Amino acid sequence: MRALLLSALLLFASPLQAAEQLNVVASFSILADFVRNIGGDRVNLTTLVGPDSDVHVYTPAPGDAKRVANAKLVIVNGLGLEGWLPRLVQSAGSKAQMVTASAGITPLKLGSAADPHAWQSVPNTKVYVTDIANALAVADPDNADFFRAQAKAYLEKLETLDREVRDAVAKIPPERRKVISTHDAFGYFAAEYGVQFVAPLGVSTETEPSARDIAAIIGQIRAQKIPAVFLENISDDRLIRRIAAETGAKVGGTLISDGLTGEKGPAPTYIDMVRHNIKALTSALDH
Repeated sequence: MRALLLSALLLFASPLQAAEQLNVVASFSILADFVRNIGGDRVNLTTLVGPDSDVHVYTPAPGDAKRVANAKLVIVNGLGLEGWLPRLVQSAGSKAQMVTASAGITPLKLGSAADPHAWQSVPNTKVYVTDIANALAVADPDNADFFRAQAKAYLEKLETLDREVRDAVAKIPPERRKVISTHDAFGYFAAEYGVQFVAPLGVSTETEPSARDIAAIIGQIRAQKIPAVFLENISDDRLIRRIAAETGAKVGGTLISDGLTGEKGPAPTYIDMVRHNIKALTSALDH
């Protein structure tokens, strides 16, 4: 009788165990997309800073402490991007392992600070994906092979994406590879692919440009004949529109910088984001 009872209990327990997922918190939407591609249905994913939201100036919501407290892994960008996160983790009393997805990337500097936007280079994103896959595999060894296989398939897509970007930039005349964007979110893209970005805001959207900064940028656009200015999906567009009006530079569209769009937007995934940005850049600059 006891053996029958034990068998029944195991029978009922096994579907539950099979469905048990690894609780993972991602700090913002771009990292969440990487986790989703690697973790699939083996991960229960929560995103703190959702689509079309600015991770630089995020204020944690009341439920965020509970989400962090329940997590096995908290995946962050690092490089100073999530200045609000340490306080949240402390207040949550979380024992989750913190995973810095940018570990292993040599940061660019903006003044004395690190530029946190390393995902704007597709080769850097391959480092993010490898770091996240390794962390998931260590946290859930039973699914390690699954995570590594998922990561391998996604890395192949990123390899294709990187070639697409290089081919597209190669078609833009070198003297026209210059744009203005709202804040310094594209330094890694510029370094990787050879498009020059100038931004009235600094590395963070928290900063406010001075009148002197704006006048200098207007002078630079005129002197260098910079052909296009771009809006960003997370930023107020009034400043860029004013610069465009004063210089006659074309508003080339909206670039996706620090957060993905919602499902109905042009960039609900990282790969969509890069393709959207390169299409916007090439259509504004190659003629």
